[in-house]
Amino acid sequence: MLVTSNPGDDSGEVMNDFGSDASTWSLTAHEARPGHEMQFAAMLESGVSQARAIYAFNSANVEGWGLYAEAIMQQYLPLDGQLFGLKGRLMRAARAFLDPMLNLGLIEPEQALDFIINEVGLSRPLALQEVDRYTFRAPGQATSYYFGYMNLMSLRTEVELRMRDDFNQREYHDFLLAQGLLPPEILRAAVLDEYVAAALQ
Repeated sequence: MLVTSNPGDDSGEVMNDFGSDASTWSLTAHEARPGHEMQFAAMLESGVSQARAIYAFNSANVEGWGLYAEAIMQQYLPLDGQLFGLKGRLMRAARAFLDPMLNLGLIEPEQALDFIINEVGLSRPLALQEVDRYTFRAPGQATSYYFGYMNLMSLRTEVELRMRDDFNQREYHDFLLAQGLLPPEILRAAVLDEYVAAALQ
């Protein structure tokens, strides 16, 4: 069931951001398959220990993969699903600069709230939930979505350019997921030093 209210908001406004059936397409891609559910299942199936899956957790890898999963599925979604997916990506891009700006004192919470409502197009209850997340619930975590996503997109582009016709998306994704939750720099080194090098020999 999707969230429809924010207990921390006493305005009485409804959180209607997920009211359309179209919202379920990219949410499913992010949270289920090929997103987080597949990410963690693939790790365990490929032999990554539960301890490593739990204690090596880093949001850049996890949430970056979720947003990357949305991106690779985008072209297969119905048009209204694609539109919702792009709105979600806009929210993640806004997080990348609003979270640090709030924590550095470069913007006030009310200004961030107005920006999220007026520029990103979220309901007030969800916008308030976002500002609370950046300021005291999980400062810094919201930046991980776009940071991880951009690292994964950049790495994929580099791998495709190096491998050209030898690039196989499924094999590439299988390798990525089998690495577990590595930080972006270590994941990049593993991909280039092991996957690409072995494929081009």
